[in-house]
Amino acid sequence: MNLEAPTVSLHIGHEILSSGSGGSYDHVSPVTGAVQQSIPLAGPAEIERAVAKAESVREQWRRTRPEERRAILNRLADLIEAHAQDFGKMAALDGGTPLMMGTGSVGTAVAWTRYYAGWCDKLSGEMLSTLDTRGEFSYTMPEPIGIVGIIITWNGPLISLGMKVGPALAAGNCVIVKPAELTPFAPELFARLAKEAGVPDGVLSILPGTAEAGEALVRHPKVGLITFTGGPITARKIMAACADRIKPSIMELGGKSASLLFPDADIDAACERAIFWTIGILAGQGCALPTRLLVHADIYDAVLEKLTAIASRYKVGNPFEEGTQVGPLINAAAVDRVLGMFDRVRSEGSGRFVMGGNRCGGALATGNYIEPTIIADADPDSEIAQVEIFGPAIVVMKFHDEDEAVAIANNSEYGLAAYIQSNDLKRVHRLAERLHAGGVYVNGATQINAHTPFGGIGISGFGKEGGKAGIEEFLHYKTVTIA
Repeated sequence: MNLEAPTVSLHIGHEILSSGSGGSYDHVSPVTGAVQQSIPLAGPAEIERAVAKAESVREQWRRTRPEERRAILNRLADLIEAHAQDFGKMAALDGGTPLMMGTGSVGTAVAWTRYYAGWCDKLSGEMLSTLDTRGEFSYTMPEPIGIVGIIITWNGPLISLGMKVGPALAAGNCVIVKPAELTPFAPELFARLAKEAGVPDGVLSILPGTAEAGEALVRHPKVGLITFTGGPITARKIMAACADRIKPSIMELGGKSASLLFPDADIDAACERAIFWTIGILAGQGCALPTRLLVHADIYDAVLEKLTAIASRYKVGNPFEEGTQVGPLINAAAVDRVLGMFDRVRSEGSGRFVMGGNRCGGALATGNYIEPTIIADADPDSEIAQVEIFGPAIVVMKFHDEDEAVAIANNSEYGLAAYIQSNDLKRVHRLAERLHAGGVYVNGATQINAHTPFGGIGISGFGKEGGKAGIEEFLHYKTVTIA
C-alpha cells in the first residue's frame, strides 16, 4: 500500500486552489511525529468566495427536482463505498485510526448518505384548514435554509461528513464545510467524489481553514445555519457569534456517558463491548463512548478481572499493521493532556489504576501512544469521572442498587448518551426514563444509525442528526394562508 499522504486542496465548488490566504499547516503524523504534508488553509477571503458562489446557485439547487438530488446523493454513496480502502488509508494518515476501523466506518457514511438520499422526494407539508372549516385555506411547505455552514471536528471526519452533508444537500441547501486541519485527507477525497457524483458547482465547498475562516463562516450574513461538532469551549464562541445574527445552530458537543452493568446481563459480552467501545474505538477519542462503567457490587471484582484480561489482548501499534486495534492519539498535546489527568488521579487518590496509565515506550515511544488504561474505584465527583478523557481509558465505579446507579450516571453536565447492560426488560424501561441523556442504548445497540435521531442535552449540545428530525433541522416550514 502507498503510504504517502495525498495533496490537499481548497475546494470552492469545483474550483481547486493549491493555496489560501490562511497560510498553511504542517500535518504531523500521529504515528511517527514527522511532518507528512503541508495543508493549505482558507482564510476569510476564501469563505467569502465560497459563500458568493453558493449564493449564485442557491435558487437553482433549491429548484432541482428531488429525484435528481436523490440520484446525485446515491451516486455519492456508491463512490464512497467503492473507495472504502482509500478512506481507510485516509483515516490512518489523518489521525492514526487502525485500517480495520477506518475502513469499517465507511459503511456508516454510506448508510447516512443513502438514507438522506431517500428523503429527497419525501419532504411534505400539511394542510391545516379549508375554506369550509375556517373560511381560509392554509398549508405549510418545507423550504431549505439556503446556505449551511458545517464545522466538523477531527475524530471521524468521514462519518461527520455523512451525518451533516447528506441531509443538508437532500433538503436543498448549499453547503460550506470547514473540516479540521488535523484530519484533512478524508475530506479531500470526499470533495473530489462529490464532484464526480454530480454535485453542481458551488453547491458544496470544502475548505480547511484558520480560526478566522471559521469565524467568517459563522458570522456571514448569507449563511443561515451553523452545524458544529466539537467541544463546549468552541461551541460557546460559535453560539455567541450566532446570537449576534440571530442565527440558528446545531451543536454536538461530546459526552461523559455512563454504562450501567447489572448481574443479569451477559457479563462476558458486556465486558467485551466495554473495552471495544472505550479503548478499541478511535483509542477512546469519541464523543458518545461509554467511558464511565458503573458495575453492580455483586459482580464488580469479577468484571474488573474480565476487563483487564480483554484489554490486555488489544494490540497497540501502527494503524497500517495487520491486527492493530489501538492507534495513537491525534497529537502530542492530547497525550500531554491525558497523562496530566492520569497524574492527578494518582496525586489526588481519586481512582486506582488496574492497568495502563502511562505513555507507550519501545518502538511506539516517538508516536502519540498511550497504554490501554483501566481506572477502578473512581470518585464520581473527581475530574477523571467528570471530564472527557479522549484517550484509551475506561473509568469503573461500583453501585449497589438502581437508585445509586442513576444518581452516579446523572452526576454529569453532559448528556449525550447512556447505556444499560441488562436482560430485565422492566428494568431497562424503568431506567431509560430516569437517565438524563439524548439517547439510551441497551445491550450493544449502536448510537449513530442514520434512521434514529442522535444528539444530546446539557453541555452535550442540542439539535438532532439522524432520522426525519435530522433533515428537518435543515428546513423551515412556511405557512401559506388564502382567505
